[in-house]
Order: sequence, then C-alpha cells, then structure tokens
Amino acid sequence: MKKRLFLALLALPLLFSQCSVNKQISQAKALGDCRYTIASADSVYLAGIDVREFRKMEDMNLARYPRLAAGLLTRNIPLDARVNLDITNPTNKLAGINQLEYKVLLAGQELFNGFLNQRIEVQPGGGKTRVPIKLNTNAYQLITDAKTREAFTQLVQNLSGASNSKPSKLTIKIKPTLSLGSKAINYPGYITIDQEVTNKILLGN
Repeated sequence: MKKRLFLALLALPLLFSQCSVNKQISQAKALGDCRYTIASADSVYLAGIDVREFRKMEDMNLARYPRLAAGLLTRNIPLDARVNLDITNPTNKLAGINQLEYKVLLAGQELFNGFLNQRIEVQPGGGKTRVPIKLNTNAYQLITDAKTREAFTQLVQNLSGASNSKPSKLTIKIKPTLSLGSKAINYPGYITIDQEVTNKILLGN
C-alpha cells in the first residue's frame, strides 16, 4: 500500500506536466483558428521623424531632414512603430499563449522580427483582444534596394495618413511558443496574416 502511494506521488508531477502541455496545445490550436486584423499603427518614426510629416512625396526632401540624410550616409535609418493587432476568437475554446515569435514582411521582404514575452488570452465565442506589437528595424536597405523602395515608400505614405495613396500589403507571421518545464517548444509552422494597410491606419479606421 505504501509502495503504491509512493509511486502515485512520483507520478503526480508528470501528470500535472502533461496536463499543462495538453492545455497549452489546446489553447495554441484555438489561437491558430482566430481571426487577426491590423487595427491601427501609432508612434511611427523614421530616423526619429514622425512619419505624419511625410504626407507628400516632396515632404521627404533630404534638405529638410538632416537626420534622414545622415542616415543614408551612415547606412542606418531606424524605423520604429507600434502596430495594434486585434485577435478575435470565433471558437468555443479559450485561445491563449504565453510567448510568441513574430515576423512582418513587405513585398515578400522581412521588415521586422521579434519576440513577445507576455500572456495573450482571447475568450471563446467572439472574444476580442488587442495586442500592441513594438517594431524596430534599419530601413536603409528597404529605401535603397530597387526591389523594395517603391513598396516601402508607399507604406510610409499610408502610415503618414497621406491621401490618394495605394494600400500596402503587409504579411504578419506568428509562431506561438509552448513551455515544457525549462524548455520552449515552437508551434509547428506560422500563423499567417495578410492584410492591406490603408492611409487610415493611424486613425484605426
């Protein structure tokens, strides 16, 4: 009797660990079935300049912005932004994750990548959660490369709220991370969100 009780006590941590993993897998799967929308973007700066100052192409005159000109010379043009991502859960299961890796692509080229280390939880039955994602990168290559220059300029125009600008297509890839004791296990594949970003994104319309 004592031996059985001892073996049962030894098995408890393994049982709780397995239950925890199964719970994380279930919530991560539900997260994969959620709907994602880029709701808005704010705090967008190019070389330390608020992008709202670039509402017209002529506004990007290097003579007016010495920091932008200096960035071209030093090949370092920081782009910083915060994108607010709305996640809606249409399933009947709780969706959630504690950590995730993300990538943002423009015209097939990676713009940003990062790691979000915070609990994200979306209630079932149409629950919605807004997740702010901070982005930063060196935009020098995007500006100088002929393959991405036009798409990047168009994105800056949209982020600035410029009128008569064509929508920019952004791709966001999310990979949830599961915790197994001291180890991290990546979700198989990426959750991919394709969305057109218009000139109203700063207003959240």
